[in-house]
Amino acid sequence: MSSRAVIVGGSVGGVRTAQALRSNGYAGQVIVIDAEPHLPYDKPPLSKGFLDNSLGLDRLHLISKKEVEESKIDLLLGAKAVGLDLQNGLVSLEGGAQIGYDNLIISTGVRARQSPWEVSDGVYLLRTLDDAMGLKEKMTKSHSVVIVGGGFIGAEVAATARKYGLDVAIVDPLEFPIGRVLGDEVGERFVGLHHENGVSTHFGIGVESISRESNGLVVGLSDGSKLIADFAIVGIGAVPNVEWLASSGLVLDNGVVCDEFCRAVGQANVYGVGDVARWYHARLGELVRVEHWTNAVEQAECVARNILNDGDPQSYVPVPYVWSDQYNWKIQIAGETSSSGEVVVIEDPSRAGRFAALYADSSGAYRGVATVNWPKAMIRCRRMLETRQDLSVPVQLVREMVSGT
Repeated sequence: MSSRAVIVGGSVGGVRTAQALRSNGYAGQVIVIDAEPHLPYDKPPLSKGFLDNSLGLDRLHLISKKEVEESKIDLLLGAKAVGLDLQNGLVSLEGGAQIGYDNLIISTGVRARQSPWEVSDGVYLLRTLDDAMGLKEKMTKSHSVVIVGGGFIGAEVAATARKYGLDVAIVDPLEFPIGRVLGDEVGERFVGLHHENGVSTHFGIGVESISRESNGLVVGLSDGSKLIADFAIVGIGAVPNVEWLASSGLVLDNGVVCDEFCRAVGQANVYGVGDVARWYHARLGELVRVEHWTNAVEQAECVARNILNDGDPQSYVPVPYVWSDQYNWKIQIAGETSSSGEVVVIEDPSRAGRFAALYADSSGAYRGVATVNWPKAMIRCRRMLETRQDLSVPVQLVREMVSGT
């Protein structure tokens, strides 16, 4: 009897798992179920290339209709999973249908955290294609925007809004929002980048209220001041899509909890992949959940491999990697950059705005790197993260790159 792999979620992790199963010889049926009606699409460009019109809708697709047919992947769009019966191996869909599986891959991703401010119109989120299309239309008809949340999504949208010529203000309760990821010393440079590009920042200040008044959308801040704009974008984090699994018996804690092989804890044939998966990282010795495109792609390969070789599974121990485009900065980050140890920032004087930040843990061991407009340094420093070594080693490497020795 032929086996069946059911993938719930048409995210990059879900689609790449389906493709990896096929490319590695999986002969059974592969079904991808997704709640959205659109052909699976890539999400990182939604805040950048797609939003500023430099990237068309056709360039967003993770897989084409032709590739779906040639790979013999059954794609169920507009089908929302609402329940899981582990004992009988069944996924329940909205409307009452059930689909059986031999292997289940959960790749339902995350959703944007909802705005706590109830306003009937003018407050936008950005996570889905429909969100981006609505925002794109709004930007073409507006003059000003307030962005609540100064993390990567907020910063990327701010850069895009400036391309439209909008007046932009960003609000975040942290003095250096990117400092959550890169530390305050590097975060301060990102604040300067906003200012250089004409963005007004209100950092270290919270949002108390958002209301629609006759003069526009009014954002009340915790210092008593008010910002007035045509609309607001709220980017205050993401929430794993696990509600449909609430009664399944799976361990849920900030995502689907998985072992080092990406199998849901206690399950031999249920896997987590992408943003929704919180797995045991054997090298770090802790559970981690990573909301990055590269992680989803690499994890998908691991999950497909382990399904096909379930008697000899391999641990998933990646070096995390992410990138972001903000204004004229290309930011690349690898490893652990929020560690409590030393941070060394090295600038390249031959090019304005180019620098590398190297991070150590409390023992002085090299744990992470962030570069701006310096891909060669990232390639070399990222490779060095694969083995444990003192921070002085990559610091010396980057200094030699600056000096040309």
